[in-house]
Amino acid sequence: MGSLLVGFLLRLTRSSDSFRSSDASRLETVLLDLVAALFAHEIDAEDALPSETGRQVLALRVRAFIDSHLHDPELTPTAIAAAHHISVSYLHRIFQEEAPTYGGPTTVMGHVRERRLERARRDLADPALRTRPIHEIAHRWGFTHQTSFTRAFRARYHMPPAEYRRTRDAARSAPRLMHSPPTAA
Repeated sequence: MGSLLVGFLLRLTRSSDSFRSSDASRLETVLLDLVAALFAHEIDAEDALPSETGRQVLALRVRAFIDSHLHDPELTPTAIAAAHHISVSYLHRIFQEEAPTYGGPTTVMGHVRERRLERARRDLADPALRTRPIHEIAHRWGFTHQTSFTRAFRARYHMPPAEYRRTRDAARSAPRLMHSPPTAA
């Protein structure tokens, strides 16, 4: 439970600029639900939590599970639902209901694809991975076909992965211009 709370707080702080002020009350509710679930878990009183809190915690558990299994090309709604002992239709409903809070895709596979693309983009920008072929990076994050990865990446970031990598490399190697403060005459 503690790791779910920490994960939520980290994600919240890392993407705080993407939230609108109207999101504050929903995010506050999720945070309070997580804190309540953490305390209930610690004192072994999870049955006393309101059903809404349990649903919020389940949604965060599902998202954490997805993040830890992005590498698996067999990560499907069926596999995710089975791992959490829920029906596939309930899993889909969770994502539809949670979309306003997280500001992301409303489908399970849309969320999986978005997270995989984020991780692949991060790896393509990483200088330490410059020599790793793009198809290996795609495969690392669960994409089984280079063409489907390239198509999805282009649709999301408006350029193919190779061009993205080149622009990141060029930006890193560009000389930095130093501006001197104006001198007094």
